[in-house]
Amino acid sequence: MADAFTFLHSADLHLGRRFGNLPEALRGRLIEARHQIIARLAQAARDHGARDILLAGDTFDTETPAEATLRQALHAMADDASLTWWLLPGNHDSLGAEALWEDLARQAPGNLRLLTREAPERIAPGVMLLPAPLPRRHAGRDLTQWMTGAATPEGDLRLGLAHGGIQSFSEDTRDEGIIPPDRAQSAGLAYLALGDWHGQKQVGPRTAYSGTPEFEEFRHTGRGACLAVTLRGEAPVVKTVETGTFHWAEAELDLVPGQDAPGALEALLPPPGTARRDHLLRIHARGRATLEAQQALRAAARQAEPDFAHFRLDTAMLDTEITEADLDQLDHGGALRAAADRLAAQAGDPALAESERRIASGALNRLYSYLADDT
Repeated sequence: MADAFTFLHSADLHLGRRFGNLPEALRGRLIEARHQIIARLAQAARDHGARDILLAGDTFDTETPAEATLRQALHAMADDASLTWWLLPGNHDSLGAEALWEDLARQAPGNLRLLTREAPERIAPGVMLLPAPLPRRHAGRDLTQWMTGAATPEGDLRLGLAHGGIQSFSEDTRDEGIIPPDRAQSAGLAYLALGDWHGQKQVGPRTAYSGTPEFEEFRHTGRGACLAVTLRGEAPVVKTVETGTFHWAEAELDLVPGQDAPGALEALLPPPGTARRDHLLRIHARGRATLEAQQALRAAARQAEPDFAHFRLDTAMLDTEITEADLDQLDHGGALRAAADRLAAQAGDPALAESERRIASGALNRLYSYLADDT
């Protein structure tokens, strides 16, 4: 039996993702960060004394990655021959994509191992790897079942590698192959390394999702990471290693009338000295604020926006506190004041549907904004 064995556990690199739902100016930076993640994983392995990097599925975003995406990934893996990459098919790059896996087999550098069979693989002296490759995008069954009966040399550590959902942790509700949460115990595994869930999740003392090393949406907060795992004694030692370039975050801004709205917004922003250009931030304003306060809040948001990779202030759920002082700033009389009074009445009319009140409130805010910009 190995005295101690350290490896890097990662998954869901999704190389080649296009990010079509984000602004065009940002997409290039996100695509490049995703490619650079291979070098950052290699550095994380070196920093933690690991020579093996286990990728638990979805290395590629599609079954037909561009030739440049494929070849550049292989070149990046080959850069350090002292490291070995263990590549498991996931649901995005399953074995059903025969052309992809044929290309990988033909072009693979000497330090890349393709895990395409349900068969034990010796990964190190005293350590056997039990992979569960996906034969197609939706397997429809528990692919880790075979591990329970897999024969390995007596005394060797057994290390499982799989891609799929455990109970409600799956990000794909169509995935019918639910992995039992006690699979590590039932199969005698020292550790079960999982992919599919893009956030880190410790399922049990010997089972974990590594999460994606580079986040791609606001569902998960912070920077992507991987896991440095050391098998020693009764339980593995698992350490989170941050690898992501971009920091993703959402925050709620709760306002009340009379509050300094721009100051409250500033308090939610990363502190001075932070690399804001690598932050993607979405703020949801709630509560109530006067027309003047909302105008100041939007101006502060416009001032902050260029500092960030992506910044958005959402005011859809922010109610308007309508005051005579605000309306007087629009006009004391005449057509503009009459229009403002009608919108104010509609915004506060409990007989109207909430959607109609919000439309009126939004129109009143736009009118106030237009006139304020002209003064």
